[in-house]
Amino acid sequence: MLLIPCPWCGPRAEVEFRYAGEAHMVRETGPEVSDADWGAYLYERDNKRGEHAERWRHIHGCGWFFNLERNTETDKIARSYPADGPRSAAGGEI
Repeated sequence: MLLIPCPWCGPRAEVEFRYAGEAHMVRETGPEVSDADWGAYLYERDNKRGEHAERWRHIHGCGWFFNLERNTETDKIARSYPADGPRSAAGGEI
């Protein structure tokens, strides 16, 4: 079981949280967005092994969404931060 650090409530068991997908997805809007671009936003994700930025929600706690940088192979958590926070200084990767 993971011990996930909520930025507001502190470390809690993973059963208190719900995974909400890849973090830092940018939604394009407006009439100029093609069907292909919209489909890519809805369905295409990196889903890679290793370091990854994820979005989580603390459903049995504060209810807030936040981002979590985690290694998907080892489950080692690098950090958690508010959903509107920046990625690591390393750029797109952790």
